Amino acid sequence: MNADDLVAQPPGVADPGQIAASPGSGPVTADARAALAAVRDEVGRAVVGQQSVVSGLLIALICEGHVLLEGVPGVAKTLLIRSLADALSVQSKRLQFTPDLMPGDVTGSLIFDARTAAFEFRPGPVFTNLLLADEINRTPPKTQAALLEAMAEGQVSVDGEARPLPVPFLVAATQNPVEYEGTYQLPEAQLDRFLLKLTVPVPERSEEIAILGRHAAGFDPRDLAAAGIRPVAGPGDLAAARAAVRGVRVSDEVTGYIVDICRATRLAPPIRLGVSPRGATALLATSRAWAWLSGRDYVTPDDVKALAGPTLRHRIQVRPEAELDGATADGVLLGLLAAVPVPR
Repeated sequence: MNADDLVAQPPGVADPGQIAASPGSGPVTADARAALAAVRDEVGRAVVGQQSVVSGLLIALICEGHVLLEGVPGVAKTLLIRSLADALSVQSKRLQFTPDLMPGDVTGSLIFDARTAAFEFRPGPVFTNLLLADEINRTPPKTQAALLEAMAEGQVSVDGEARPLPVPFLVAATQNPVEYEGTYQLPEAQLDRFLLKLTVPVPERSEEIAILGRHAAGFDPRDLAAAGIRPVAGPGDLAAARAAVRGVRVSDEVTGYIVDICRATRLAPPIRLGVSPRGATALLATSRAWAWLSGRDYVTPDDVKALAGPTLRHRIQVRPEAELDGATADGVLLGLLAAVPVPR
């Protein structure tokens, strides 16, 4: 992976489908890694390409985080989440965010039941394992904030009562990078709750030809069963992965490298708001998860580099005058990664 790829696309420095068990791995850990690696192949039965996005989603699930997906309409974001849910044998729901969406439409609400003369809770779509929050920036901040407690604490509060969400729970929120009319900027507090921001690219020419070939052969994206997607992993594999990742070693030098990258974002002249300590811990977590998926029980500087872009790009703000000069968050991060000394 070259320097231009570190921020321009999601993680993809190795192929988890071709990894071996790391030294000292037990059978449960090895089985979980193999199962999660097989998820990418299953998703590929319905979605052409986008394997690095699938890897990012798996990292988020292992780290119990959430993902912001940015891509133009029609690049299979909904199909990707549905296929991932089927391969993981978990439930998924899609919620279209609109200007008139209310918080109760997300979390659920109390409904009066005339038969029992009592109020009963009717769960909202947030009560699922994988929630696709489509075009999250098209709804007002009050409704956007309805997801904040769910993302941060794994629960929602309705009428003063906290209600736990299923485990695993992941929010995959989408936004269109080119259309801003009728949208609301995500609050900084909510942006910071997304573990990763992944770019969903338009397919390459060869991939687009393959997509059209599948549709010409009768592929129906609404019928995933016909695509042959099988459940090859489950919540137990995610739990085993989370336990294994906690044992991935991080040297003092690599920890210092992560801190130096994050501190550099706070000092860079083009940046108005740098990465907080929460962002540094997020980069540590994603680097460990990627190291484990790659078959190692230790983190290397290359793991940190590979995950720095997706983990940090949405946590910094570029100064308006720098943006006028063409500066972007991705470009600034690339420059910082080239400038911060790499531990030997």
